[in-house]
Amino acid sequence: MRHSRLKLPFALLSAGILALSACESATEPEDDHAEEVEGVILVLSGQTIASYDGHDGEWTGELEVEPGEETGHISVRFVNHDMEPVELDDDYYLEVEVEDESIAEFEQDTPGEFGGHLHGGAEGDTDIVFRLMHGAVGSGHADFATAPLHVHVHEH
Repeated sequence: MRHSRLKLPFALLSAGILALSACESATEPEDDHAEEVEGVILVLSGQTIASYDGHDGEWTGELEVEPGEETGHISVRFVNHDMEPVELDDDYYLEVEVEDESIAEFEQDTPGEFGGHLHGGAEGDTDIVFRLMHGAVGSGHADFATAPLHVHVHEH
């Protein structure tokens, strides 16, 4: 009996190692486009309104909206070191986290889509983080995340 109890943990360990090695091979640059992602560009009405350089970890630009208003559709584009858009497979999606959703919210028309609208709530400032997620929408893991971007909500 003692001998068979050792087989199960070993089998589980072996399966785990196989799963990890399969996952590692999937992250090789030729298979995983997220390896090329080094930044983000936010585009509103054809104009770049903010950009993030992952190498420096810094944003250029800010987001602004008035209380009770919403922006037009903001496209979120993940880019390489030359700031050119990276083609992403269907198993990638965008996750957006706003620090204080009473000040501002980022609404995606379709969960996981690479864009959305910024809604102004209460007057004030908050931060927003954009994450390139890999896996099923809502349960994936982050392959790339920006530093927080400053959001101003105020009357003009």
